[in-house]
Amino acid sequence: MTEFSSRILAWYAQHGRHDLPWQSEPTPYRVWVSEIMLQQTQVGTVIPYFARFMQRFPDVAALAAAPLDDVLGLWSGLGYYARARNLHRAARQIMQQHGGVLPRNLTDLQALPGIGLSTAGAIMALAHNLTVPILDGNVKRVLARHHGVEGWPGEKRVAQQLWDLSANHVPATQVAAYTQAIMDLGATLCTRARPRCGDCPVSESCLARMQGLQEQLPAKRPARSLPVKRTVFAMVQNDAGEILLQRRPESGIWGGLWSFPECPVETDVVNWVADQFGTEVEVVVRAPELRHTFTHFHLNIVPVHLLLRRDGRSIRDQGAAQWLAPGAATSLGLAAPVRRLIDEFFSHQGVAKA
Repeated sequence: MTEFSSRILAWYAQHGRHDLPWQSEPTPYRVWVSEIMLQQTQVGTVIPYFARFMQRFPDVAALAAAPLDDVLGLWSGLGYYARARNLHRAARQIMQQHGGVLPRNLTDLQALPGIGLSTAGAIMALAHNLTVPILDGNVKRVLARHHGVEGWPGEKRVAQQLWDLSANHVPATQVAAYTQAIMDLGATLCTRARPRCGDCPVSESCLARMQGLQEQLPAKRPARSLPVKRTVFAMVQNDAGEILLQRRPESGIWGGLWSFPECPVETDVVNWVADQFGTEVEVVVRAPELRHTFTHFHLNIVPVHLLLRRDGRSIRDQGAAQWLAPGAATSLGLAAPVRRLIDEFFSHQGVAKA
């Protein structure tokens, strides 16, 4: 065991987080779900989602047997929805190919949708106490600062250096505790901004602290300007006050989620709805533009509220569309801006004609 590992373990025993819900029963399944949820998401946000998810899907079999809509519905608001789709797909593969049991080796774990090397390592370390390194965002930050590793961790050369350091520090015993400890250190002390170096158990040997480079390490992703895309959300309302939703394709942004019919900005939305659904509508009001930012681009959304001029049976006959009544949104998988627009729409009890 390295001095670095020993100090972190001693700190964790006294100051680490020991009451996270997935720690109470660290089965491979619970560790897997928690690790996927924690990608790009803070612990405080994940905890209630994890609790609801475990209540509804307590094991791999329950997750595999559930409709994708149920999974996406419970994930709604957590973001990065490909994670939920991959969880569902992986659960079904586990049932079909592994007898309902998560594999216990890196190769088979990584062959499952959505499980990369670090997540596979976390499952093996936290659930089985096996000597396997991990390299999530918190661990990258701790190691880059402590060892003075320059460069953006997204670069292959830098990533390999960090993987080597991570592997070197994993102890032969207490692997689960050490793995949680170094993640906790990054999450609570060695934070992106204003790290609490005075409380850090390895600050005396930290090169970033010695050189005053805590804010510079690890290096940030090279700056780039995000392109801006625009789209129109057709918020069609019928005479019963219901609003039309359409399931998005499995691939692409918000894959498999329910959203408003999406019309190209250069197209007349009234004619477009008529062509798509065979029903006539009239524009009521164009709501203020809403921006949603993805990793690779900004999406500017123009919500347009419309009312049916005549019956919408042709819409009802389409399997990928449905009418949503007030109060029914919580059971569906909805992206955050879609849920926000629905909530605003129903809170005003529809729209008043402009």
